[in-house]
Amino acid sequence: MKYLIRAVKYFFSIIVIMAIILCALVLIGAAEADINTMFRNGYDSLWQIALLFAVISAVYPKFGFVAREAMFPGSWEENKEKIKDYMESRNYSLEHEEEGEMRFRHRGVLNRISRLHEDRITISSQFSGAVIEGLRKDVFRIAAGLEYNLNPRNTEE
Repeated sequence: MKYLIRAVKYFFSIIVIMAIILCALVLIGAAEADINTMFRNGYDSLWQIALLFAVISAVYPKFGFVAREAMFPGSWEENKEKIKDYMESRNYSLEHEEEGEMRFRHRGVLNRISRLHEDRITISSQFSGAVIEGLRKDVFRIAAGLEYNLNPRNTEE
């Protein structure tokens, strides 16, 4: 169900972006305001464009959201506060906490809107670290940051 909701959100966001671009082109005089002259096939092009947007928005959640492992020593209880501190420093607030799992949401309003309120990061305990789930870019950034901050550094040179 979550996948379907994400796909519908992206479908409508792509439509809104396309409408904004077309309105801007009409306002600056680069295109006429008539759909028959704006597109090669006129109104028939609208369903073709909508079909293309539907395909893109149906596929994007599959590649846009991932789960990644972050490896670090110690138990979940030892690292839980460090994880919370790291996420707080990255402008995420704790939304929900259960045994072995924490969910964070971004505090920035513009960031949440630009991500269509799909800014949730879930961190679950695992034997050798944690599993981080969410938007691909955020997950890779957070996983790398947690591994860097929670792994002991070798100071010998």
